[in-house]
Amino acid sequence: MWGNKIFIIGLAFFSQALAQQPPSPFKYESAGSLVLNSSLSLEWYENTFYYRWDTPNGTSFYRGSAIQKTTEFLFDEADVKRALEKEGVANLKNWKLYRIEPTQKSNQIQFNHQGETYRYDWKKRTLTKLEMLKKEVSGKTKRSIVATPYWQKFNADSSMYIFAQGNQLYLKKKDASEAVCMTNDGEIDFSFNTSATAAQDSSKPSGTNAIWAGDYIVSVREDKRMIDDMSVINSLQQPAPVTRTYKFPMPGDAETSTYSIEIWNSKTQERRLVNSIVEKDQRLILPGQLVNGRTYLFAPRLGTDSEGVYFLRRNRRNDVVELCRLDFASAKVKVLIKEKTTPHINEQLFSVHILERSNDILFWSERTGFGKYYRYDLSGNLLNRVGPSGDYVAGGIHYLDTVSNALFIDVYGFETNNNPYLRQYLRADIRSESGKVLTAAPGVQHSITLSDNKRYLLNQYSSINKAAAYELRDTSGRLLLNLGHADMNALTATGWHAPEQVTAQAADGATNLYGLIYTPKDLDPSRKYPVIASVYPGPQDDFVPHSFVIDDNYHQSLADLGYVVVQLPSRGSSPYRGLKFHSYSYGNMRDYALEDNKLTLESLAKDRPYMDLDRVGIFGHSGGGFMSATAILTYPKFYKVAVAASGNYDPNIYTQWWGETYHGLSPDGKKGYIPTAVELASRLEGKLLLITGDVDINVHPANTFRLANALIKANKYFDMMVLPGKDHGLGDAYYQNLIHNYFKNHLTTKNEEE
Repeated sequence: MWGNKIFIIGLAFFSQALAQQPPSPFKYESAGSLVLNSSLSLEWYENTFYYRWDTPNGTSFYRGSAIQKTTEFLFDEADVKRALEKEGVANLKNWKLYRIEPTQKSNQIQFNHQGETYRYDWKKRTLTKLEMLKKEVSGKTKRSIVATPYWQKFNADSSMYIFAQGNQLYLKKKDASEAVCMTNDGEIDFSFNTSATAAQDSSKPSGTNAIWAGDYIVSVREDKRMIDDMSVINSLQQPAPVTRTYKFPMPGDAETSTYSIEIWNSKTQERRLVNSIVEKDQRLILPGQLVNGRTYLFAPRLGTDSEGVYFLRRNRRNDVVELCRLDFASAKVKVLIKEKTTPHINEQLFSVHILERSNDILFWSERTGFGKYYRYDLSGNLLNRVGPSGDYVAGGIHYLDTVSNALFIDVYGFETNNNPYLRQYLRADIRSESGKVLTAAPGVQHSITLSDNKRYLLNQYSSINKAAAYELRDTSGRLLLNLGHADMNALTATGWHAPEQVTAQAADGATNLYGLIYTPKDLDPSRKYPVIASVYPGPQDDFVPHSFVIDDNYHQSLADLGYVVVQLPSRGSSPYRGLKFHSYSYGNMRDYALEDNKLTLESLAKDRPYMDLDRVGIFGHSGGGFMSATAILTYPKFYKVAVAASGNYDPNIYTQWWGETYHGLSPDGKKGYIPTAVELASRLEGKLLLITGDVDINVHPANTFRLANALIKANKYFDMMVLPGKDHGLGDAYYQNLIHNYFKNHLTTKNEEE
C-alpha cells in the first residue's frame, strides 16, 4: 500500500542519513566554561556582601560594603582547597567552592562539603570542621523537627487540618482520634483530590483543592466528567503496551468544564453550595489554584480573610475577567472589578494582587492598549494608575514594598529608542502615577536581584554579543559600585562570534521586527549559503534571545555547518509589545505569521548577497512545527525544505483554551472551524520531514498523522519519524541530528558537501 511505502522510504532514508552524519552539531555544548563570571551571586550579611570571582589563574573571593562602596580581596579558592586537603579530605581535583555563608565574625565564612559544615578563617588561613551540637531540653535531647506531610493543610492556629482521601474531603482535629469525612459526592473528574492518581486510591491521603480562610474551608471543584477523553499508547511500557487516557477539551466542544464552589464552617461542619456561575462555561480560579495543571490567569495574591475569599471568574471567549469576593456569612458573590479586553485577555501578563497591609488591589489591564497596573480599593473603586503613562508594557512584579508603597516591576518598551523586547526595571509609587527607571542603560537585557534587607539590588545586564556585566545600586536606582564583567576571551579565541542583531519591517511596512542572523564562523561573503529560518509564531513567546547566550537552540552550531540561520519573529508572536501586536493572530491562527517571515527573509537578503534565496529551509517545534509545515505548503516555490516537529497542524484537536482564545469561538457552534495545515497538503513541492513523539499529551500525535494522511491522499512524498516513548519535549542529540541531517541531505548542494 502506497502509504506504507512512503513510511518505509522515510525510515530507510534515516538509516542512511544517520550513518553519514555531518560534524557534531553540539560543538559549543561545553563552551560555557570558556566564559568566566557568566553569572554572579551575592551572599549578604546586613549591608555587607560576599562573592566569588573567576580569573584565568583561579578563583578568588571578595567582600564588599554597600555603605562604603568598596570591595576587598579575602582569599583564593586554592587556599581553602589546601586547608581541606590538610584535614584529610580527598577527591578535590575538580572541587569548586560555589556557595559561602557569612558569619558574625568579619574574618570567617562557612560552607558545606560532602555533608559536612566547615568554617574558614581567611586571616589565620585555618579551617574548622563544625560538629553538629545536640540541643538539650530539660535533660533530654531535643528531637529533630519532622516535616509536615505535603497533604496536610492546617488552619491558622494548627489545631486542625484538611486533606483528600480518594475523591472526598476530610477534616482532622489534632486532638481527635479519627478524621471526619466532609463529603460523599466526590468522584473521578469531579474530585476534592488534587492528584488524579491518588484519587483512584481510597487508602492513601493526598492534597486537596480546598483552602482555609479563617474558620471556613473553601473548595472550587472543576467538573470534567462531560469532557471527551483523549488517549496515547505507550508502546515501550513493560511488560506490555498501555493506554494513557486523559480529559482534553477541544475548540468547539459543546460541553466544557463546570465549576462548583462550596464552603464549610469548620466548627459546625455546615456545608453550603455557592451560586458562583452566572454565565455558561465560565472558569473560576481561587488563590493559588491550578486549572488543568496551569494557571489560566496569574493571581498570586488573591487573598482570603476570616470573612471571605477573593477569586477570578473568566468567560469562555477569554475576553472578560472579573475579580469577585465571596462573603462567607451570606454565601453571596460580589463582582468588584470587571474587565473586558478585545479580542482577548493577555494571559501571560495578566495578574491581580490584593495587598493585606494597605488594603489595595493591583489589577493589570490593557485598557489603553499597553498593559499597566491599576490600583483599586477593596470595594472595587479605581484609585489610580500605577506608574507613568506611555506606550510601554508593565510585566511581572519583582518586589512589592508595602511599607514605602514601592512597586518594582519589569517593563518593556519604556524608552522609545530601545528594542521593546529588552527588559528594564521601574520603581513605581503604588499611590501615584510616578515612577523611575532603575536600570536605564539601553541596548541590553537587565535582570535584578534584591539584597536580603531589600535596600540594594544587583543589576546584571548583557546583550546577545556581550556577556554579563554587574553593578550594585540602591533601590532608588543610585549606582554604588561596578563589580566587573564576564571574561569572553577564551570563547572568542575558539573562533566563536555572536549572531548579528537585525531589524526588519513586517509586511505592513510599519511594524519593526527584531531578530538574529547566525552565520558560519568562516563566512565568505563572496559565496552563497543556504538560508534556514528557525521559527516559533507565539503568541505566548517567540523564543528569540536578547541576553547573552553562546549557542541558543544550537543555531550557531547549525550555521557553522554552512548555513545562514535566521530567527526573526512575526507579528502576533509576543505578549510584550502591546495588545495590537499580541492579538494580530486572532481569527487567523494558521496563516498570520507566514507573510512576515517570507518578506523579512527577502528584505534581509537584499543587503546580504551571501544569502541564497533559491535554497531556503525552515524548521520549528510545537507551534514552530505547525508554522514550518504551513509555510512550505503556502509558499512551495520559496521554502524548499521544512522540518516540522510536534506541530498542532489541526488546531481543532488541540487544547480548547488555545484555539478559542487566540482564534475565537466557533461562529456556528460547530467543531472543526479553525483552518488547518491539513487542508494545504496537496500543495507540497519540496522536502518535508514530520517528527512527533508517540506519547505526546500536549500536541497529540494525531496532529502529525492527520497531516501525513492528507499528504498520502494527495500522492505527496514526505518523510516522517515517530520517536517512541517521547512526549512533547524532543530536545536531545538524536532529535537535533535529525534536523541537521535533513538539511544536509536536501538543502546543501553536492559541491558544498564535498
